[in-house]
Amino acid sequence: MASIKVKLIRSKIGKTPNQRKTVEALGLRKIGQVVEKEDTPQIRGMIKVVSHMVEVE
Repeated sequence: MASIKVKLIRSKIGKTPNQRKTVEALGLRKIGQVVEKEDTPQIRGMIKVVSHMVEVE
């Protein structure tokens, strides 16, 4: 299956608890960190929730 790279570009500070947990569930801890995930509907939904905080490569 295809994979996508997700990069955290904005801080979790001041965001809702749901958004913080979603970012952590994606495996992102620090700004600038990039993780590679399987391209599934579940991951796409998580990215949509925090689309203003992450960048998809």
